[in-house]
Amino acid sequence: MRLYAVADIHGGFDRMATIRSNLETYRPNVLIAAGDITNFTRTLPFISELGDLPLPVLAIRGNTDLKRVESQFGLKKNIFFLNNRDVTLQGIHFAGVSGTIPVPFRSRIAFCETFIWKRLMPLMTPRTILVAHPPPWGYQDRVAGKYHAGCKSLERFITACQPALMICGHIHEDVGMASLGKTLIVNCAMGSSCEGAIIDIQDGRITAEILKINGRSKVKSC
Repeated sequence: MRLYAVADIHGGFDRMATIRSNLETYRPNVLIAAGDITNFTRTLPFISELGDLPLPVLAIRGNTDLKRVESQFGLKKNIFFLNNRDVTLQGIHFAGVSGTIPVPFRSRIAFCETFIWKRLMPLMTPRTILVAHPPPWGYQDRVAGKYHAGCKSLERFITACQPALMICGHIHEDVGMASLGKTLIVNCAMGSSCEGAIIDIQDGRITAEILKINGRSKVKSC
């Protein structure tokens, strides 16, 4: 299976054009939209474009996605809202959690995080692909090149569950890949230097590449 993972589209129709172009180039089976899909306003026209894409879209909300986008996702047959839910496509298991609360030099999924992780824990397996908006604390989460701004409870959750792959965004300045134990972390935030990530999964092996504006980054496998 081939995934095209993006985050932080922020309702940009120019970024949607980039997504469409990369769908034609890389021919993925599934699009992962890891939050901040919209930018507070004019949500329905943008989600309608997402719903017109010719492949399944697994989506979660970020901090710029208002709650109303959940019902708008539900209007589109190809969009699956992954919040505290799981789905298996072509034998690959996905689970997700929505939300991000930015606080100084840190992010939180929600104020009641313990409750959220208890609900999500039974869905996790060593082969699960976890989708969340913020990165875990200490992994692809640097702001201004030196300050960590990831989610501490998410780092603890991943350490405990060790899913195969975790897809995120939120920290635009630290796009890239890292390993947290057995989990590959991919920050695929779209921006001035990144068009998302292509992730291939075959025979239990994961190979990921960041799509840089001026060429791909190095490949990382696990």
